[in-house]
Parts: sequence; structure tokens; C-alpha cells
Amino acid sequence: MKFPGKRKTKHYFPVNESGRIPFDPDFSERSSVYVVGIDQLIVDIEANVSFEFLEKYKIQKGESVVFDDKIVEEIYRELKANKCIVGEYAGGAIGNTLHNYSVLSDSRSVALGAISKNISVGDYAFKYICTTNSFVDFSYLKPVDGPMGRALCLLTPDHERSFLIGKGIMNELSPDYVPEEVVKGAAALLVSAYSLRDENSSMFQANLKACQYAKESNVPVILSLGTSSLIAAKREFFLNFIREYVSVCAMNEEEAHALVNENDPLLACEKVLDYTDMVLLTVGPRGLYIAAYADEEYKRETKDMIHSKSIGEYNKYEYSRAILKKDCKHPFKIYTHINPYMGGPGVIKNTNGAGDAALSAVLHDIASNTYHRQVTPNSPKHNTRYLTYSSIHQVSKYCNRASFEVLKQNSPRLIKGLPNREESLEDAYWDL
Repeated sequence: MKFPGKRKTKHYFPVNESGRIPFDPDFSERSSVYVVGIDQLIVDIEANVSFEFLEKYKIQKGESVVFDDKIVEEIYRELKANKCIVGEYAGGAIGNTLHNYSVLSDSRSVALGAISKNISVGDYAFKYICTTNSFVDFSYLKPVDGPMGRALCLLTPDHERSFLIGKGIMNELSPDYVPEEVVKGAAALLVSAYSLRDENSSMFQANLKACQYAKESNVPVILSLGTSSLIAAKREFFLNFIREYVSVCAMNEEEAHALVNENDPLLACEKVLDYTDMVLLTVGPRGLYIAAYADEEYKRETKDMIHSKSIGEYNKYEYSRAILKKDCKHPFKIYTHINPYMGGPGVIKNTNGAGDAALSAVLHDIASNTYHRQVTPNSPKHNTRYLTYSSIHQVSKYCNRASFEVLKQNSPRLIKGLPNREESLEDAYWDL
């Protein structure tokens, strides 16, 4: 397990202080930490289109809509004939996040979903497996007759992305293919609002069963909200679902507004924390916010400048680590905000996958905390049951950096891990 951010080894495993118990350095024999994600396995097909193209097919810019497979095939052929297609990649919000997590951590993740039963060289299922990190475990996928789902990612001249989805077999995962012991043994369970769209589908039932398993074993459930139109249409359902199952909720500002009817990102974070324990809110060129709970006993005041926006001195305790509200004796809300890493790339080719990259960094930090707690249970890092390994301020930096890496490339997934040393940054950037 690689640890998040650029850190000194002694920060993770100090053994020279009195009262500390040294242990064998072969950590692989001591622990098996992994995360699980349920996804509608799809292939992302990116294409450059005009605003008129969206109007032609009545697609609302920035939204995700499901079309009949035959219509999707016709549109795909039109885009192919006009040479509009930029690339075809393994996709899906959860699939992207699991891939990125395994790239960042060099550790196992488990994908649950449905895939074509008969795979041929060169087909979409073959490409999906070949272009996904080898640490992503596909052993538990459900084999189904039929083609994989496709998501046409339509990029307009303003770099905004809209999704047109052909379902294929993406919703065919059934509850009997959700392995109880695998979910209950995970460091986190990752689910998406997309998979909860249709309450009559077997995919919905599979997600519900997995979340119930996670809740029984105190496994944190992380929900990626998906698209604002879906959240607005099923607002009450998602609020109840988040309250019942979710520990970490990830969204952009449009989805946050749809969920809690609040435009201000800080106030939106505050409202979402009434339903869950931690929030990741991306705000495009203005960076991202993280909000969570901390305990009065373990709070840490920032050493950076204190800022006030819609919430006065909102970042005062951003050096604190996130704790589940139920594990706090005296819980209170903490917040942090960070602007884009190095101002963002000079040229942003498209934003597809940036939010998934940020979420994978949160996932990595949570899994690292589980790993560290297993191999050094007596460490002062675990003087209470924290959710994250790092402060929310540090986690925001890590999310920022991972997003930057995706934004500067032309792929929705991380192509390689982050450098061990940032040539453009002083060591102080990564200090707690």
C-alpha cells in the first residue's frame, strides 16, 4: 500500500519512540486492505460535437441521459463517419475511481458489475479489461449474454461534457452476485447514484444489498452523486438513502444544489453534513471543498491563514482529521477549500474524469487509515477511530493533485501514478 501524498516514511511508521512496538517490515504478510465498488460497466466514447448537435438530439448540456441502444448505435456511426470521435476508453464513474485508486495505491480493488459472457479480442469487454489497472479484481463480475453499455461523452467547444448512454447489459448485476464476505471485509464500499436510477432493476437491488452488508460491518459507504437531473428528480429518495447508508458523499455544485437546494458551496456542505459524515464538493475552476465532522477533543487548528466566507472562519480546524459523527463524543463540523493545483493546467482538453480522480484520492486516504490501523494499532495516529488518515486539509491537496493529472491528459483515467517528488513544489506544500 502506497501512502497518499509525498510523506516521509517515519511519519507513517515511527518505531524509535518509547512505548512503540516495532514490527516486521513485510507489511504484505500483515494485512489485506482493499475497497469494493459497484458499477454499471461501460465504455466511454469521447467525441467533439457542436452545440447544434446537442439541440438536434435534445440533449441538455452537462446532463446524462439514457437512449435506446439502437439510437446510440446510429449516433455512434454518425460521429464515426464525421471523424468526431477522440477516443474510446474503459469508463463509468465507479470504474474510473477504482482504477485510479489502484494506480495511486498499488493495491487491490474489487469491481462488481455485469460483463459480456463471451469476450472476443478487440471488442468492448476486451478493451475494458485490458485498459483497467491490473490491481482491479474482476473475479466477481456477473457474466451476461449481450453487449456492454456505452456512454457517448459529447464535448462541446466550451469543454463541457454531456453523456448519452446506451445501457446494453450494464444493469444486469443481480443481488446473488454481491459476495457478502468480500463487502464486509472491505475498507470502503463505493456506489453511484447512476446505479440507483431504476428502483425496479436488479442493479438497484444489488446496490441495496451491498449497502446493507456494509452497514452491518461498519464499512464506510461512499456515494458519487452522478448527474444533477437525476438527483433533482429523486431528491427525497437520495436524502433518505444518504442518511441511512452513506458515510462520504461526492458531488459537484450542480448536484449539491439539486440535493439540498443551496447555491453557496460552503452552505451546501453544511447542509449535506446533516445527512452524512464527510462531503467532497468540486467547484470546477474554483477548486474543491471538503467538509466533515471532528471531535472537540481531537480538533487541530490550522497554521494557515483563517478565511471567512458564508461561514465565518470556516477553515479554522482544517488540520483536523475526519471522524464519523457516531464516533464523536462532541462532534462539530469542519471545512476546507483549495484552489486548483498550480492554477490548473494551461490547456484543459476536457473535464471528464476529474471528479472521479479527486474521489479516488479520498478513497485512498481512507483505505490507508484502515491499513495503518491494522499494522500499527498502538500508534498515536489511532487514539480514536478516525475515518481518514490525513487532515481534511491534506486530503484536499491530494484530491487537487490527482484531478490535475487527469485534466492535463486526454483520458478520463489516470495513466500513471503521481510522482514521488514534485519538482514544481517546495516540501512545505505537503506539510501538515
